[in-house]
Amino acid sequence: MSTKKIYLVRHGQTDFNLKGIVQGSAVNSSLNDTGRAQAMCFYEAYKHIDFDVVYTSALNRSIESVQSFIDQSIPHSMRAGLNEISWGEMDGKLATDTEHNEYKELLRRWKEGDIEFKMWGGESPVDVQKRQMPVVEEILQSTHETILICMHGRAIRILLSLLTNTSLTKMDQFEHGNLCLYVLEIQKNEVTIVHKNDQKHLDHL
Repeated sequence: MSTKKIYLVRHGQTDFNLKGIVQGSAVNSSLNDTGRAQAMCFYEAYKHIDFDVVYTSALNRSIESVQSFIDQSIPHSMRAGLNEISWGEMDGKLATDTEHNEYKELLRRWKEGDIEFKMWGGESPVDVQKRQMPVVEEILQSTHETILICMHGRAIRILLSLLTNTSLTKMDQFEHGNLCLYVLEIQKNEVTIVHKNDQKHLDHL
């Protein structure tokens, strides 16, 4: 049985990242100049890889981060199932002390096992994982062997928990930065993380 190799990246920097604005699935922001530079650095470092397919979320910042690969006529599969978590009423708001405290409380409850808890109008980690599952099944059942996926911070933590059979209470162990890279190898449904939160391609920025 062939080994699948997944290159999983988070989107590049946006102005919302810089300003501390909550950026969930309801916020369709674009990359800023730094984010575009990060995307180009990643492309230059990995353009030699023969990707069979590029998966992105349906959000601009995800697509723009790997646009250079898509422009090379690599098939592109855009899936809303890979969108960032919805932070509900917090989406698009500046993270004030009040919102920050609510966020800390949210993380505390998730870590303690209340993984169905969500912000008002938002999604829980369980909700996100449920919408990710059909995309994961599609990828695992496909004939594609070398796959590039670009998505979002919290959604990456949830996806990695799903792929590695890790409890969602422990998802924060999967650290990430803008345009970071995780490399995973999958054989007989066993997942090995080869590289974690790799940002060496950004060293000269």
